[in-house]
Amino acid sequence: MNFEQLKPQVKLILAKTNKTVDERLLSICELLESQIKYYNWVGFYFRNENKDELLLGPYIGKQTDHTVIPFGKGICGQVAVSNENFVVPDVAAQDNYIACSIDVKAEIVVPIFVNGENIGQIDIDSNTPDPFTEADERFLEFVCAEIAGILS
Repeated sequence: MNFEQLKPQVKLILAKTNKTVDERLLSICELLESQIKYYNWVGFYFRNENKDELLLGPYIGKQTDHTVIPFGKGICGQVAVSNENFVVPDVAAQDNYIACSIDVKAEIVVPIFVNGENIGQIDIDSNTPDPFTEADERFLEFVCAEIAGILS
């Protein structure tokens, strides 16, 4: 399934107001992980109130010990500071990388902005080397913008 075909499904999931926000976010994780073959771990991290740390939210994939990530640490922590997408084609070549699994070869993190503030991010790990393209970035920016709409 291509990204354009997934967009209406993302909107449909987020429109289900009878579900909690976390339930809808988990459904987004499940959709992306099941429909995009190189998305092997899909999850969300959100800022912990006024602390400079991220807390793990809903996710799908192998269990992780990284439930709290300080700002600046790892790819997610760097995105919390930079407010910019971060695509890592080869995690082994990245100095400030927090290893979640030996299977992970690449990672992409895209921030979620609500009223101009970076409140969290979507984090995707891939067991495929260098799979992410500009199309992934644009699609994930769409997903994050749609999510921001239910969080504002």
